[in-house]
Amino acid sequence: MKLNRILCALILGTAFCANAESVPDPLSAWQETAAKGSIKAWVAGATQVGTNTFIPVNKRYVVFDNDGTLWPEAPLTFQLQFAIDEIKRLAPKHPEWQQDAIVKAVLANDMPALVKSGKKGLLQLLTLTHSDMTTEEYAKRVRHWLDNREHPRFGCHYDQLAYLPMKQLLEYLRDNGFKTWIVSGGGIDFMRVFAEQMYGIPPEQVVGSFALGEFAVAEDGTSIRKTMKGAYYDDEAAKPAAIHLFMGQRPVGAFGNSDGDVPMLQYTTSNPDFKPFGLIVRHTDEKREYAYDSHPPSSGTLVEGLKLAPKYGWTVVDMKKDWKAVFDPAQCAFK
Repeated sequence: MKLNRILCALILGTAFCANAESVPDPLSAWQETAAKGSIKAWVAGATQVGTNTFIPVNKRYVVFDNDGTLWPEAPLTFQLQFAIDEIKRLAPKHPEWQQDAIVKAVLANDMPALVKSGKKGLLQLLTLTHSDMTTEEYAKRVRHWLDNREHPRFGCHYDQLAYLPMKQLLEYLRDNGFKTWIVSGGGIDFMRVFAEQMYGIPPEQVVGSFALGEFAVAEDGTSIRKTMKGAYYDDEAAKPAAIHLFMGQRPVGAFGNSDGDVPMLQYTTSNPDFKPFGLIVRHTDEKREYAYDSHPPSSGTLVEGLKLAPKYGWTVVDMKKDWKAVFDPAQCAFK
């Protein structure tokens, strides 16, 4: 009898070990570094009932920036590239645009002039390409662009360029009862076209820059028409305000990559009720993606965030050292 018990224990133990070894790593695109360890330790604490680090499921809201955090933002933010491509596509149909300085700069590929125009120029660019159409028409235009335009460096469609480690992180968090949100400076209607397909984040959990739409009733139905009225740019200090407006509660985790995300990280990691988590993706890999902190190609400056990370206990992810892969090879094989 005793021998049988020993044999049974050995058999069960072997089976257990085999099963443990066969369980896939949900964060397999991450190196075994301190960054991955901090993520797993926080999630383990947040989901351990009866501990002082436990976070109830209905409070497990986490927020992610998009540009530079979930996909690249170089050499231009993808939405800005969309707007530029739309100007070039639509300009022949709009002779009245020919004297517009912003249109001239775009058609001449004069990026210095476009940059020099600042927020005023950007607003004009968005007015021409993101308003005076129904939300359905706008979504069709974005979808067509995503299906037909490739990134100039990577040779893949823009919606194939999600960071694989971050996609795994989103899934890992959801598998552990977290509700994942996007809170980004990108346009809310722009991101809602692809967020669910790319990241598993439904439209109602996408928060971004927006303007007021106009409701209309016609014989063939109803519509919301896009305008630039009441434009709200969801960046920097506007992010915590937008989180309160759209979510109604303070998150317990925040993930960003630039100084524009610092207020969101501060707001989240100052949560008085639970042990929160903050993470910054640092672009350090010029071979597989880009390397920049204070001098990004277009946007994504990271200076203050690095200074404040030790004070707030934020995890800083070094893309070059902490990620085994940047993109999913099944989605984007470099040319």
